[in-house]
Amino acid sequence: MTSSKKQVIGGPLEIGGRVLSLSRAIRAGDFVFLTGQVPMRDGVPLTTGSVEEQTRAVLDDITATLALAGCTRDDVVKAMVWLRDRSDFPGFNAVYGEYFPHDPPTRSAVVSDLLVDVRVEVEVMAYKPLEGEG
Repeated sequence: MTSSKKQVIGGPLEIGGRVLSLSRAIRAGDFVFLTGQVPMRDGVPLTTGSVEEQTRAVLDDITATLALAGCTRDDVVKAMVWLRDRSDFPGFNAVYGEYFPHDPPTRSAVVSDLLVDVRVEVEVMAYKPLEGEG
């Protein structure tokens, strides 16, 4: 693979047995872009539980997807966060801080209606230079 081409990371995303029309992650040169992740359990959105439980599910899935791209959470440079309720921010932020305890990535967070009946969605971008490029 050369840095001038994009590479799809991971298999297709499925929710409730339906294949979605998006990629789990894309490597473009030295950057890896993950799709927005909602909390999932056994292939279906996790619509119950606290924002803390849902945030852990999201960040665990993000960690696993990053690993497929040869990255870790330390490679994340930007996070975008959507919360259903403003009152969920303290609980979300406490868990997020456990996953990014040192030199956390830049982050934007908004309160918004979500397309899936969950409390949180997180999207990240990682920077991991390709070996042997340059």
